[in-house]
Amino acid sequence: MTIYIGSDHRGFNLKERLKIFLKNGGYDVVDVGAIVCDKDDDYPDFARLVAKKVEIAPDVDRGILICGSGFGMEIAANKYKGIRAVLPMSSDHAYQARHDDDANVLAIAADFMEDEIITQMIKVFLVTPFSKNERHVRRIEKISQSEIGK
Repeated sequence: MTIYIGSDHRGFNLKERLKIFLKNGGYDVVDVGAIVCDKDDDYPDFARLVAKKVEIAPDVDRGILICGSGFGMEIAANKYKGIRAVLPMSSDHAYQARHDDDANVLAIAADFMEDEIITQMIKVFLVTPFSKNERHVRRIEKISQSEIGK
């Protein structure tokens, strides 16, 4: 599994800390940007870069996107085929996103969450398998049907 990580300026410092956390956890981490903290950058650019990478192998690779509220990144990433981006607020919430909804991109609200909660969410998000329960598979297939034209 490769973890693609991206942030805008509001998530930049957190992204830099999380890269170390993830690498220390043995994960292969690819930083798609921002490479420098630029107050004039735009979150959709980084959401696109992460989504396009995860889109290649959405059942294997994962994405982590960080902006101030998390909302912009989540919305932008969900525009891409096969991407199921979520903005959980706890590790239990992250568990459910993976287990029930096979989420493959984690959006993080840098301005609203403590590092300890974020790292717990990431741990859970990365180790929780999709349940493959029939009703969850059926629902994800219905969501995928709405991606026509992408």
